[in-house]
Amino acid sequence: RSHEGRVLQGGLPFKALTGETMVFASSASEPDRVLNELDAESQSVSAGPKTGCLECTRRPLLVSLMLSLGVLACVARQGMTLEGGRALSTREHEALHPSHVDDDPNWGCGLLGKIPGISQDGQTSPETQRFVDVLKSTSTFNKVNYWNWNLAPQTLPDGQVEHLSKDFLFIPEQWGPGPVPDAWVRPAGQSPFLDSNGQPCNAEMANIFLGMNEPDIQGSCMGTMMGKCLEPCDDAAVAANDCPAAYLNASLPAVEPNARGMCNCWQHSVATGAGFWPVQGCSAHQPLPDLWNQEEACIDGVISDWKKTASTAWSKGYKYLSAPLMAVDVNYAEKFIQKACGCSSPGKCSCTDASCGCPVYLGIHFYAFDCLPEATGSYKTFAKRLREVAKVMENYPFVKGAFVNEVGMLNCAQPSDAHPICVPNSGKYPARSVADHGCPATPELPNGLASFVEQIFEMVISAKTNDGRSIVKGFSWFNVDQDGGTYNLRLFDKHGSINKVGEAYMQACKKWADSNLAIER
Repeated sequence: RSHEGRVLQGGLPFKALTGETMVFASSASEPDRVLNELDAESQSVSAGPKTGCLECTRRPLLVSLMLSLGVLACVARQGMTLEGGRALSTREHEALHPSHVDDDPNWGCGLLGKIPGISQDGQTSPETQRFVDVLKSTSTFNKVNYWNWNLAPQTLPDGQVEHLSKDFLFIPEQWGPGPVPDAWVRPAGQSPFLDSNGQPCNAEMANIFLGMNEPDIQGSCMGTMMGKCLEPCDDAAVAANDCPAAYLNASLPAVEPNARGMCNCWQHSVATGAGFWPVQGCSAHQPLPDLWNQEEACIDGVISDWKKTASTAWSKGYKYLSAPLMAVDVNYAEKFIQKACGCSSPGKCSCTDASCGCPVYLGIHFYAFDCLPEATGSYKTFAKRLREVAKVMENYPFVKGAFVNEVGMLNCAQPSDAHPICVPNSGKYPARSVADHGCPATPELPNGLASFVEQIFEMVISAKTNDGRSIVKGFSWFNVDQDGGTYNLRLFDKHGSINKVGEAYMQACKKWADSNLAIER
């Protein structure tokens, strides 16, 4: 799936990114150029190498230096502050999180991807506002949550900029396992704040900070090798010139990885999740998917880096943290919580809030396959995941619930041992054979993807713990078009009007909100 901004892809030569000595241009315009090219807030601390696996670990230093030159200069010009890394005082922290705010909020229905009809200054078209008004009514905050695998709204690869209005809460994420650069973290509660282009965004920065993306699977390089390249080239492949490059633009001719399933995924493409990449301090080439069986130094290093990220978030006013966002394995997230919260047994933890890096939300992603959610067992899989989240909530009562913040349909046959990751157009109902590249009307989905949306929300509404707590606390449909192996999942048509799937999303979200309100009463 498409997660922009995780690889440093600016105009600087790669040696400048990875070399022992880093030299920066001295022209007065350099900070602006650096900001525009590198404020992808890349989450690339674990990204693959071009000339050697360990060189990528030097990128955080570059990030910090670039930020001191670029981002902070831009902030000064805009008359805003990123707090400069200064820890907030207790009074300032409490001011961001007043005691009357619900301590178990429902974040409601959210969005990701392109939203038409919103300008840079937050002006919104009537059609988009109609959509926003329904979604924001589902949230305790009366705002629509939005996230993008990054730390702020950004420019997408096609040149479009993510614009949000005052009706949005932006939820930041540190995509990889390394510590987040302090200067890139905007203070919680700030509105407006600077987006990744240095422009004011009228949304409010949420007070929850999300953990790394899909470390529990190795994932795939996206674009021309989606589902085929399952590992970044190691040093031996690079030295042997046996490292074919993948390109993010999936419309280009498909290419094959090397015989070991490896490719150059760092130069022209990105990976679906953090599990794809090596990690400094870990001996395995892809340590994250099997993290809990790695050497202790590797496990301790990942947890230590998370606690550094959490410390930065806490110092900027963030009240809540999530565990890593899981592709398949809720048990992985439970083990992460045990480590991060210092738990000796269920319910017995040394710390249970963000001040020590303890997550109080789980994050899960869910996709069905081939427009056949019944035949592929996808509904049963989702129900199983929700039960697994409920068990974590019951074992650790401080866990408030789950963000299900990627939901959609993958344009491929159900994965197998031969093809563990989605290979686009490999199923019974390939997107390329459907006019709008979505799901056609089928016996399982009489209204196409709209039927899928309706059924998923029926499961969300009914999902409760044994003590009656709602399991799902935030939900985001994967609002993209054939990105990362999906069908066209857009909620708006090409003219900016809400389409059939968008209307179904609005109705289902309202039904979910009404059910939550009935429980509260």
